[in-house]
Amino acid sequence: MQSIREIFKIGRGPSSSHTMGPERAAALFKKDYPEADRFRVILYGSLSKTGEGHGTDKVLHETLAPAETEIVFSKEDPEELPHPNTLDFFAYKADEELGTMRVASVGGGDIKIIGGNADVQGEDIYPENSFAEIAQFCKWRNIRLWEYVELNEGAEIWEFLAKIWKAMRWSIADGLANSGTLPGGLKLERKAKFLYEQASQNQIIQVRETRIICAYAFAVAEQNADNGTIVTAPTCGSCGVVPSVLRYMQERYNYPDEKILHSLATAGLIGNLVKHNASISGAECGCQAEIGTACSMAAAALAELNDMSLEQIEYAAEIALEHHLGLTCDPICGLVQIPCIERNAVAAMRAVTSFNLAWFLYQTRSISFDMVVKTMYQTGINIANAFRETSEGGLARLYRRQK
Repeated sequence: MQSIREIFKIGRGPSSSHTMGPERAAALFKKDYPEADRFRVILYGSLSKTGEGHGTDKVLHETLAPAETEIVFSKEDPEELPHPNTLDFFAYKADEELGTMRVASVGGGDIKIIGGNADVQGEDIYPENSFAEIAQFCKWRNIRLWEYVELNEGAEIWEFLAKIWKAMRWSIADGLANSGTLPGGLKLERKAKFLYEQASQNQIIQVRETRIICAYAFAVAEQNADNGTIVTAPTCGSCGVVPSVLRYMQERYNYPDEKILHSLATAGLIGNLVKHNASISGAECGCQAEIGTACSMAAAALAELNDMSLEQIEYAAEIALEHHLGLTCDPICGLVQIPCIERNAVAAMRAVTSFNLAWFLYQTRSISFDMVVKTMYQTGINIANAFRETSEGGLARLYRRQK
């Protein structure tokens, strides 16, 4: 598997697959053809159907400037493509075609060049490729998951994760400080600040906890929807889940940053396993691949934060992902707003529930984390295309924009 650095990326929203990935691909293509005075980009599948709402065309124009760029939203059947997020680049000088490149934006800001020689994927640094293999190694060495991460990544991983945690905290703070209407035409009001203010007015600890965690998740997700800076965890659309639960727990129980970084390492490892063995792309496997994975990462992080056993950490991650199986990706108007923002808050609370269940019931579990990852992938590829980030099914089909 690759480094967990590929799971946590600091960047601007609203979509890791629809903006960050295409932006990265465009920058590579522009570098290959500096003499080009004109570009043409064809978007297929989910990129074509929801690219305008996600800002794909905007980021491509900006990245390929000052050259003139034509963006084509193709209607080609996505089932015939190598990935639902596929785009073709063409470079021209006058009437001469200089070169082409086909790219798949595979989720989390990562891209794959189809049929090319360029290696844009990070190197594999983990010899183990399943939770079972990792657990066996950790038991043999008598080490925790975060120690396993350090063993493979090197001590410099903590400096990286410190930057990630700082960026996560800033995204919460920025989201809580802002109010107003999100862009895109849905007239959706930011709610994070309101939720946070309401939390302090309730003396029941459980109610206050729920409102604060949800406020933090809303804050980050709203920043993402407003093209703000966030951290993919593992994607832009699910960026609010992990930081919200860790921030709350640190504030309430005074966990030092060192413990938070250990938890982030464990969360990154869980996200890595899903990415390696299944998918973190909503266009490929529905929202279960994004929000479900984020919830699983957050539940494992909470278990690590509380020094739970390897079996308990696995169970927390498994519960969280299992109970998102079949979750569709149906963003209204192709925007990462409805139902995406609320889903971050709901998943954050489900992560807390998963962690609590694993604390007491881990000895009764029947399903392994590896099994539920495989199940998620099989479920995802069999979900109808209308429910895989095309905005052609579910809420996206039935919703009528308010005037």
